[in-house]
Order: sequence, then structure tokens, then C-alpha cells
Amino acid sequence: MKLLLVEDEAKISRFIQRGLKEEGFIVDVVSNGDDALWTLKNTCYDLVILDLMLPGAGGYEILRMIRSRSDYLPTIILTAMDSLENKVKGLELGADDYLTKPFAFSELLARIRVQFRKRDGRADDRLMYADLTIDLRTRQVSQGENDICLTPREYALLEFFLRFPEEVLTRTRIAENVWDLHFDPGSNTIDVHVGYLRRKLEITGKRYIETVRGIGYRLINHEKN
Repeated sequence: MKLLLVEDEAKISRFIQRGLKEEGFIVDVVSNGDDALWTLKNTCYDLVILDLMLPGAGGYEILRMIRSRSDYLPTIILTAMDSLENKVKGLELGADDYLTKPFAFSELLARIRVQFRKRDGRADDRLMYADLTIDLRTRQVSQGENDICLTPREYALLEFFLRFPEEVLTRTRIAENVWDLHFDPGSNTIDVHVGYLRRKLEITGKRYIETVRGIGYRLINHEKN
């Protein structure tokens, strides 16, 4: 899952970005409101973590822009502005949650996962397809009764595939969701990491990831065909 963190305090943004990356998320960071507006207009995200006090455009302006878009984008306000008036205003403008600083990373992580459960309409923290299962809370990956050890990037790839099973995913779409803003579109990084993931999943002889020549990949249950 790809997140945008809008935070002007470098120490806090590094702390959050590192923690979320360790949990398997892809995290882009911008430190001012104007860059946030531009980035949101040009890049797709699954969730936004938004500070309110920012250089340039303010957090409320960014929130209004997010809610003016036709697509739904979960947004969590993370701010030192802890008055009831600020909380009410943020929620009335369309924020999905409001967390004040100082905060515990574990609480922020839990609130992010709640938003994804709401969006996906799931009652638990699992993604499943065929005999593949991801526990999004523990990040445990299993194939039937067997656990699979994946790198953070392999995990992010598999999670993306499991969210869109049997759908052809272009390399551009994979790059947008599994890599950050610094990704080099001219590299073969996607193909290399898909190859790593494919070998780990197919160690039992089962095939899951199909190459769609010239386009990208899709997750498919060959045993069903």
C-alpha cells in the first residue's frame, strides 16, 4: 500500500516513514503544503497522513482539495492542534480520523489499518487467494500450511497482487503502488523483484504469477483453470 505523509518536521517524518516502511508500506514524504497539493494531483495514494500546520498551503486547504476529488482517499490528520474546535473542523471537512501529537506509533499504525479494513469491507486483517494468505497485522505470509519468508519489497508486491487477483497489473501501476517517487521507470527492477517473488511462491511447483507479455503481470490460480 502506498501512503503520502505530509509533515514539515523532519525528525517526525523520518520516524514515521521508517516505521511504516518496516511494516511493508510504501511512503512518500512532502514537507510543505504546496508540494502536497501538486503531489496529490499527480500521484495515486491509498492513504494520506496530514499535518495541519505547514509551510505554504495549510492542512485544511489540502483536506478540502482531497475531498473535492471524485475518488475516495482515506485521510488521517496528525497534528499538535489538539483543541476540540480543531478536531471538529477537521472531521467536518472530511478527515477520516484525527490523531494529536505526541502520539504512539502503534496507535497510528492501528488507525491506518482500521481505514484499510473500512475501505476493503473486511472484518479481519487477512488477504487470501487460492492457498495464499497474508495476515496484514503480523505480516505473516503462508501458502497452505507453510509459511513463506519475504523481503519487504516482495511482501509489498504480493500484497498488491492479492488485492487485485486475476487482474492484469501493468508495470506502471505496480511502480506507482509498490515503489516510491524515486523509482526509475527505465530500470528492470520490477521484473527482477517479481522474479524473486515468483521463485519463492512456486517452490512447491504451483504457478501463481503470470507474465502478460509487453504489459505486466497477474496473479492467477492455475489449478482452477
